[in-house]
Amino acid sequence: MSQTAQRFLADIRELAPHVTARATEIEAGRRIPPDLVETLRSIGVFRMFVPQTHGGLELDLPTALEVIATLSRLDGSVAWTAMIGAGSAIFVPYLPRETYDQVYQNGPDMIIAASAQPAGTAEAVPGGWRINGRWPFMSGCQHADWILGFCIVTEGGKPLPGPAGEDGPPMLRGFVLPAREWQIEDTWYVAGLKGTGSHHVTLRDMLVPAANSFDPVSGGRCQPGPLYQAVLQLIPLFHSAFAVGIAEGALDALVELANTGRQQQRAAVPMRASEIFQYELGCIEAELRAARAFCQVQARSHWHHALAGTLNNDALLAQGTQTAIWVTATCVRVVDACFAAGGGSALYETSPLQQRMRDLHVAAQHVGVQQRHYVNSGKLLLDSPTAKSNIVGDSLPDSRER
Repeated sequence: MSQTAQRFLADIRELAPHVTARATEIEAGRRIPPDLVETLRSIGVFRMFVPQTHGGLELDLPTALEVIATLSRLDGSVAWTAMIGAGSAIFVPYLPRETYDQVYQNGPDMIIAASAQPAGTAEAVPGGWRINGRWPFMSGCQHADWILGFCIVTEGGKPLPGPAGEDGPPMLRGFVLPAREWQIEDTWYVAGLKGTGSHHVTLRDMLVPAANSFDPVSGGRCQPGPLYQAVLQLIPLFHSAFAVGIAEGALDALVELANTGRQQQRAAVPMRASEIFQYELGCIEAELRAARAFCQVQARSHWHHALAGTLNNDALLAQGTQTAIWVTATCVRVVDACFAAGGGSALYETSPLQQRMRDLHVAAQHVGVQQRHYVNSGKLLLDSPTAKSNIVGDSLPDSRER
C-alpha cells in the first residue's frame, strides 16, 4: 500500500470519535450532516475512484475496499453514502470525453448519487432522449453534485430488446445529469441505514442530450485504466467490503461491552470471565475472519485480472457476485450473533449492536447480494469447462504485484 493510501486511511480512522458521537444525529436526520459530508470530501473520500489525470486518487481495488471497510466499521450510513457517492465514479468513463470532463471541471471531489434499478424509460428524440421515471434508493441524493439513473429504452412506448434478443432483458441506457435537474421525494423511512437519505428521485418528460447518456452493457470508455474496464465485475466487491466493516464494528462493540465488566442477569460471572461467552466470541471471530479473508482474496484476484485486462467476462462477474453473497450472509450471521450475545442491553437505541444489526440486514436486501444469484455460478460450472477453471482454479497473483 502506498504512503498516500496509508495517510488516507489514517485520516479516516481519526474521524472515528467524531462519527460515532453523531450516530444518533445521523439516524434522526435521515441523512449525513452537511458538515460531515464536507469533511469526507476534504480528506478525499469522494475522489478515491477518480483518475489521477483529473486530480483523483485512482486507488487500486484492494486499497479502495479497505477504505470502504474502514468507513463501515465506523458507521453504516456514513460508509454506504460514501461508497455510493465515490463508487459511482467508475460509471462516468462510459460518457463521451467532453461530458466526462464537464463532470470534473470543478475538481475531483464530485459526489455522484446512483440507483441500480432501471426505473425510468428513455425514448429517442432528435438530439437526445425523452426521460420519464421514478428511481428508488438514491443514496446521498441530497448532497450529490450529479445523479445517475438507468432507463429501459423504449420505442413507441414499448421496450426494445437488449443484446440477448427478445428472450433477454430489455435494452438499458444510463443518464447522468446535475443533481439540481432531479426532483427528490421524501420517502426514506426505513429500518436500517437510516442516515443514507436514499430517497426516490424523479424526472418528468425531461429532454436529455445524447452526450449525457451511455450504454452500460456494450458502450466504450473514454478513460483508460484497470478501474474502468469492467465496472460490473467490481461492484459486488464493494458490498463485500461494506459488510465486513459493519461486522467488525459489531464485534468491536461486543468486546467493548464485555470489557466494561458487565454481568448479565442469572449469570454466575461477568461476560468476559464466562467460558460460554468466550466460546461464542471465538466462533463469531472465526466467521468474521473467514469473511474478511474471502473478500481480500477475491479483491486481489479481481485486481490481478483488471491489470491484465482479463476481468471483463461472465465467469468473473459470477465469481465476484458469489463472493459478495457469501460474505454478506456470513456477516449477517456475525452481527446477529453479536446482538444476541449482548443481551438485553443491545435492545436500546443507544447500543451500537442494534444499529449494526439493522444496518446490515438492510444492506443485505440489496439486489446485488441476493441468494438467487448463486444460480449463475452453478450454471457456469455445469455448462463450461473454461468457466469452471476460472471459478474453481483461479490462481492468486503474487502479493507484491501492483
